[in-house]
Amino acid sequence: MRGWQVRAPGPDVGRSLCRATMVVPRPAPGELLVAVDACGVCRTDLHVAMGDLPVHRRSVVPGHEVVGHVLELGDGATGFRPGDRVGVAWLRETCGQCRYCQAGAENLCPQSRYTGWDADGGYADCTTVRADFAYALPDGYSDAEIAPLLCAGIIGYRALRRAELPLGGRLGIYGFGASAHLMAQVALAEGARVHVQTRSPQAQKLALELGAASAGGADDRPPEPLDAAILFAPAGELVPVALRALDRGGTLAVAGIYLSDIPSLHYDRDLFQERTLRSVTSNTRDDGRALLAFAAGHRLRVEVTPYPMAEAAEALADLAADRVNGAAVLMP
Repeated sequence: MRGWQVRAPGPDVGRSLCRATMVVPRPAPGELLVAVDACGVCRTDLHVAMGDLPVHRRSVVPGHEVVGHVLELGDGATGFRPGDRVGVAWLRETCGQCRYCQAGAENLCPQSRYTGWDADGGYADCTTVRADFAYALPDGYSDAEIAPLLCAGIIGYRALRRAELPLGGRLGIYGFGASAHLMAQVALAEGARVHVQTRSPQAQKLALELGAASAGGADDRPPEPLDAAILFAPAGELVPVALRALDRGGTLAVAGIYLSDIPSLHYDRDLFQERTLRSVTSNTRDDGRALLAFAAGHRLRVEVTPYPMAEAAEALADLAADRVNGAAVLMP
């Protein structure tokens, strides 16, 4: 089969990604072999390719927003049949035994492993997934539309819950890419007023089209104090900006796995009056099921920019340069 591997992580994704011919993987016991029909291009893929996140396996195949169909079941795999449409996401497996897993916080499992980082992902013709970590997918969406839901959607959904937005509250969104444009719609459907802060005029236009109450520059102050905010941009310098936009008791959730350095915070100006700063670490399978159930009941507008699988390096370069509106998706 054909696919892409991260051979030499560095700032030039055109050199760090290499096209390769590989052996079709075999499903281990409990796994599914999946033919890739679409794979979203996530900013985490970019961080792995650029070396911001050190690769966990040499020459790993990136990609963890995979929509495909089951080709084969490994011994003991249950819940799916050949031909079933299936989703493969970032969280690949956890130990199931540690105190975090037992408490329903499997996203914090010290033994957790990840698709496209610890094991080969979806920038290829085929991939594998443990059947108990695969997702059944809602109808009514194309493969390209579903793909971004499997990370951008799931992680965004967890970030929204971590931000503890009150009913009918005021939400600020910093950065407006794949994850943010989906969570704006979830928050709006739940009755929030949404204010988007992003440097991209094209993204500001999209935010207003989706129903945001306002859309301004990343450093601009929203027109009203915020009850909650989510930082999707991997820019640590926006943490103090977002904290200062919060009302008393507000919460800022940082959604990315990677963030540039945060400038010095001033306690009285940035955190006092019970403002809260929270990180978001991966997701649980319950987060994924909840987001996909929401998508089944609420038709989300998923802005997609398709690329042929052969142009994966170009897609990552465009993402790095903020030339993608919504979500980039690779199509075999």
